[in-house]
Amino acid sequence: MTQNVITEQALRDDGWRERTSQGFSALIGPIWSRREESVWAYGVLTGDQHANPMGLVHGGLIATLMDQTVSIAAWEALSREPCVTVQLDMHCLAAARPGQFLEARARVLRATKSLVFVQGEISSGETLISSGQAVMKRV
Repeated sequence: MTQNVITEQALRDDGWRERTSQGFSALIGPIWSRREESVWAYGVLTGDQHANPMGLVHGGLIATLMDQTVSIAAWEALSREPCVTVQLDMHCLAAARPGQFLEARARVLRATKSLVFVQGEISSGETLISSGQAVMKRV
């Protein structure tokens, strides 16, 4: 696997912006965002604080980024009404290393009155790190 190490300045130059986060999200970030046509992309510039004992990015960070991304996509589909995760299924497809920028994107597959079905992917450069599906519920 090629390691795609990137700097904060390179992210800014590529159109990414740091988001101000509160609560749990603030502990993993900063979370970066960039508008891409009709969707938003989100990301985390990983560091040593995100590593597991083997020196790889912890799966919990990857799951958190996935949950954050599919939640925001569902929130937008619900006209920015609050929603919660009912189910999140993920497949970890490749390891990530501290220093890599993880990019996450999601798309809404279907929205009903109370549920939103979302698909998401996390990548680093050309490497797909994780894919997943979620069911979100309006609260």
